[in-house]
Amino acid sequence: MIRSLLVLVLLAGAAHANVTRYALVVGDNRGERDEVELRYAEQDAERMTQTLVDLGGFAPGNVVLLRGSDAETVRASLIGLNDRIRTGGGDALLLVYYSGHADADALHMDATKLALPQLEQLVRGSSAAFRLLVLDTCRSGALTRVKGGRPVAPFPIVLGDTLAADGVLFWTASGANEDAQESDDIKASFFTHYLVSGLAGPADADHDGSVTTSEAFAYARESTLRASSRTLAGTQHPTFRDEVRGRTEVVLTQPGTVGPRRAVLRIPDGRDALVLAGSDSGTVVAEVGVHDRTRGVNVRPGRYFIRERGERYLLEGTVTVGAAEDRIVRDDELARVDYARLVRKGRGGRTRQDGLEVGAAVRTPLVDGGSPCIGMIGGYTIELPWVGITPRLATCRETARNPFVAASTDELSGELRVTHAWDVGRVTLAAQIQLGGALLRQTFDSTGTAPARTIGALSFGGGGLAAIDLMHGLQARAAAEAGTYVMRRDEAMDTGRWSSRLALRLVLALGVAF
Repeated sequence: MIRSLLVLVLLAGAAHANVTRYALVVGDNRGERDEVELRYAEQDAERMTQTLVDLGGFAPGNVVLLRGSDAETVRASLIGLNDRIRTGGGDALLLVYYSGHADADALHMDATKLALPQLEQLVRGSSAAFRLLVLDTCRSGALTRVKGGRPVAPFPIVLGDTLAADGVLFWTASGANEDAQESDDIKASFFTHYLVSGLAGPADADHDGSVTTSEAFAYARESTLRASSRTLAGTQHPTFRDEVRGRTEVVLTQPGTVGPRRAVLRIPDGRDALVLAGSDSGTVVAEVGVHDRTRGVNVRPGRYFIRERGERYLLEGTVTVGAAEDRIVRDDELARVDYARLVRKGRGGRTRQDGLEVGAAVRTPLVDGGSPCIGMIGGYTIELPWVGITPRLATCRETARNPFVAASTDELSGELRVTHAWDVGRVTLAAQIQLGGALLRQTFDSTGTAPARTIGALSFGGGGLAAIDLMHGLQARAAAEAGTYVMRRDEAMDTGRWSSRLALRLVLALGVAF
């Protein structure tokens, strides 16, 4: 399958400043009438355009951005760029980028088709000294969507698995028989997202301040492989071909240069981070992976929302970076958010968060005249988007005494708690119901004969819970619960009748997420 057309061209070294750069960037969410509309193809094109202008040395007047256009408009625009390159004189670089629907024969744009052989011919026929063609198309699905049209024969350009440094480059976001994918979490296609992120700095493997063709593709390919391997659609393998030899390494962007209109945000080691424009609902500007050696992202001055992923929680918040500023994002600038909260809010790409809780419990007595039943309780918590489910075990002992007999009642119970939670700052409030069963072992100390006995009981009830975040994924929790025990007994503790007893329980516990 196919996914985006990208032609990125910049020369390295001293020749970089003497080359005129042209780009045609196309994004189209709509394909043919029977194809599901995409969400992020046009946004992919906008991000690519901004990166080329801000970091790639492309003059705004030499970049043509088309969104939601038809095939004839795209074809005419590319012919027009080729005419400008031919009459402009000197060395030129050409970029053509497309994100949207396609099949083995054509790109699908707003119910029209642009034949792939014609597009390839227009790129090959350009008089630009260097040309890059990248394909990134998609088909709609669920949270992670596959991009493209129907399963068809592979794209006719045969691509390889090794990376050359120069020439006419052809890049595709996926292998010949694979689907390219887009993600709601990053609000972009995988390949374009990691390509744009890499061009902003993380792909600079040798730390020389420039991102070359080999660095950009290697970074985008590795990151796409890693991210897509966790999706239902399966691993996506970006591929390429290089047809021209003999040229030195080609520079695509220079994120190491911080001018009066640029700035650098640096992410601490050991974590993944998303950089979003303005707020947590803004456009994803770039991503820095936990394994990336280059931790700086070249951005425009302004406000950015940073979301850093730790093992048990996120650090997130808004930071401001000024013109020409090179600054590290500090942990104390960000707020910690447990993954359980993100699951409940449907954020962060997680649908479940597990944990443990253990604590002390005290309930009112079941035996008339008895003491409070004091003991321990523990459970395994499973947080889902709408409910939390906690299987629990509890044990406690209560005692009762009169002039004739002293009795001890040991309870061992198992129950299932179901909660629905609301998060307010660092505090979590939850309503709960629970259902379970218990074994009550009664032993007696009397002047006569009083054999021990075991009573079975069912229990059901509800209550409320409050929790406050501490540190390192820990929570302090307090719950007040009311439960009804149904058992067969009488006041003389002999063969009895069915009866019920209301009991109140207070639980103080610590919880830890993992």
